[in-house]
Amino acid sequence: MPPASDVPASRPLVPPPGLWRETGFRRLWAGQTASQFGEQATLIVLPLIAVLALNADAGQLGVLRAAGQAPLLLLPLFVGAWVDGWRTRTVMVLADLGRAMVLCGAAAGLLGGLGLPALLVVAFAVGSLSVFFDVAYQASLVRLVKRDQLVQGNSALEGSRSAAQIGALALGGVLATVLPAPIAAASSVPFFVLSFLSIRRIRRDEPVPERSPHPPPVWRQIHEGLRFVAGHALLRTVGLASAAFQFSFAAMMTGYLLFLTRELHLAGTAVGLALAATGPGALLGSLLAARLPIRFGYGAVLVSAAAIGDGVMLCVPALHGPAAVTIPALVAVNFVFGTFGQLVNVTIMAVRQASTPGGMQGRVAATITFAGMGLTPLGSLLGGFLGLEWGLRTALVVTAAGMMLSPALMALSPLARLGRALPAGT
Repeated sequence: MPPASDVPASRPLVPPPGLWRETGFRRLWAGQTASQFGEQATLIVLPLIAVLALNADAGQLGVLRAAGQAPLLLLPLFVGAWVDGWRTRTVMVLADLGRAMVLCGAAAGLLGGLGLPALLVVAFAVGSLSVFFDVAYQASLVRLVKRDQLVQGNSALEGSRSAAQIGALALGGVLATVLPAPIAAASSVPFFVLSFLSIRRIRRDEPVPERSPHPPPVWRQIHEGLRFVAGHALLRTVGLASAAFQFSFAAMMTGYLLFLTRELHLAGTAVGLALAATGPGALLGSLLAARLPIRFGYGAVLVSAAAIGDGVMLCVPALHGPAAVTIPALVAVNFVFGTFGQLVNVTIMAVRQASTPGGMQGRVAATITFAGMGLTPLGSLLGGFLGLEWGLRTALVVTAAGMMLSPALMALSPLARLGRALPAGT
């Protein structure tokens, strides 16, 4: 692999000419963009339907968020072993189709008086299908582009996700406020359909994985992925730091949504707009990710960006006053969080992919997802419990402080010592 300095920088939403010539990548990029719009809108619409239409309290909202995140604990290891033996296009189109059908069913159910228990089922189903899509698209990139294009490819894909945050979170907040709940619940369906239509056209560019006539049992494949990550110093740190961040972030977000509506008395539209500020920040973070690691080193960028991005969330529980004061402050906080959080996401994904052999990409992606996201259901439940027992403001202080464990783990690991070149794969 060439040194990182030989890799050309790129803007996040405009892949370099080499990537544009890859038909499979263009279709993956277009489909993933539409899918991210649908996923990001759903993430804000379902909780707001629960709060605004079903009058959910902190504990109930924590359970709802935990239901949507439970698949991240239960499924990734199995999905990773499965994805490594299948064409990723097939996995992604089925996930898109399934999410569209589930949300159409949710809309029909809300017309018939669907309550919170049924909404829990919807959240779990959508979350399960999202695990399949996310593991597949991460493995798909490695199969569709050259190894020295990983940074640019990840920058483009993560830039698309950032663009989705700009529009989808704001749109979700507006729709959940001004539209009947059934229509709001189905608002993501067109995005999943567009993703389905684009990704299903990926054909010859992605090699069909070779399948052994007698493949090893799925448990052995899962064990191989776990052992590889646990035995790799960089990947092990990525998993631990991700687990610390995601657990604390899930706990914080449960109280955060209620804090904005119940303590700061913001309308759903204002909540969506404030959260959407992470989108422009993340666009900037994607741009920086194509440049800063090459200039200052991957380790220095990861540690400093994580410390700034996570630390700024400690400002949220200090907010008081009218909307004219709190909304601009929230926009600023979310912009900084989006910028440095995205810088970490793109950089760490490139490190992970470069450190992983081609035949292990699905299992390693799933293992990192399991380690990083598997505890989020417990984090959401903890956030709801702390909000009920200690009050929303105190709960936010505790959970935001917990997010700082992630940059601390990075700083104490070999990850902090990475230079300006990506690690060589094994």
